[in-house]
Amino acid sequence: MKKELIFLGPPACGKGTQTNKLAEYFGYPHIDTGSLLRAEIMSGSENGQIAKQFIDKGQLVPVWLVGEVIKTRLKQDDCKNGFILDGFPRSLEQAEILEDIKKEIDGNNQVDFRATYFDIDTNILIERIVNRRSCPKCGEIYNLLSKAPKIEGKCDKCGADLTQRKDDNEEVAKARFDTYNRETAPLIDYYKNKNVLSSINADGTIDEVWERLLEVIE
Repeated sequence: MKKELIFLGPPACGKGTQTNKLAEYFGYPHIDTGSLLRAEIMSGSENGQIAKQFIDKGQLVPVWLVGEVIKTRLKQDDCKNGFILDGFPRSLEQAEILEDIKKEIDGNNQVDFRATYFDIDTNILIERIVNRRSCPKCGEIYNLLSKAPKIEGKCDKCGADLTQRKDDNEEVAKARFDTYNRETAPLIDYYKNKNVLSSINADGTIDEVWERLLEVIE
């Protein structure tokens, strides 16, 4: 049966790391909203050109346009057996859009749709964020506490100098959590009421969280 997997949780809860592993484990495409939009822009598609107009003005890409880009991606052949959707939905409005997309792409076919919530204390996440480093060349993410590079300041994969995002500080992190609590946290009850929500403890090593994730996904 086709698996359709989405993931909820606050910033820096580890969704990206775990969903990448999960995509490789199942052989499903890992669909990250931000990367998807960037790819559309680079391809010069009609949706990409419209998105670029908003981004160039410093504006958020409209929800309807994000939905169109995601729908186009989910209709591709590599998604026919399942997909992992990362970064969408982020609000109740987006959840309703996803419902419409699913109705269109799934029709009357049975699917195994699941939402997984990464549950973790905010103070732990703030510590993660301020210690996060990334590779500007290959995109690999590190953490000085839990996933430090083998050579200080250097990417294990490509050797480039690691950088810290300007917004990876405590003040900005708290603002991001406020936004999350206001816009995204209501999705927990939304999917719980649909009986498709599982929750895992996201505090632990990458391997520990991975084992917990497999228990609720498989």
